[in-house]
Amino acid sequence: MTRTEGKKKDALAEVVLGETTSFNGLLRFRETLRIRGKFKGAIEATGALIVDKGAVVEADHISVSSLTVYGTVVGEIQAIDKVDMLSGAEVRGDVTAARLRIADGVLFEGQCSMTRADKEVEIFSRPAGEIKAELQRFHGPGRE
Repeated sequence: MTRTEGKKKDALAEVVLGETTSFNGLLRFRETLRIRGKFKGAIEATGALIVDKGAVVEADHISVSSLTVYGTVVGEIQAIDKVDMLSGAEVRGDVTAARLRIADGVLFEGQCSMTRADKEVEIFSRPAGEIKAELQRFHGPGRE
């Protein structure tokens, strides 16, 4: 593996809490975290959070850069960038984000507050290859 390949792999790395994992407490992370099991507590992070189908997150509060929900999330959500609720997701709690997407087939109970994105942030500054790789990881075979 070349240095460039290693850097790309690290840039797309994510931590996974597996299906049989049950975690209580405070979660802090900087990169991407994917939850496939159960979590209860609070999440304070600068990274992205993905809640997979079948996963259950019960949080006093969730503070992340972005949130993608396929499973169940209960609690107050604050996202610097965006919140995506995809078909089959259940979200109960107030949401504050710069961007919000709610797909057909989502159960959402709560209020929504839209924030303005920081003018200093350039959301289109990521290389196209990196975005394509991320989309393939999140929406590839076997994922909804």
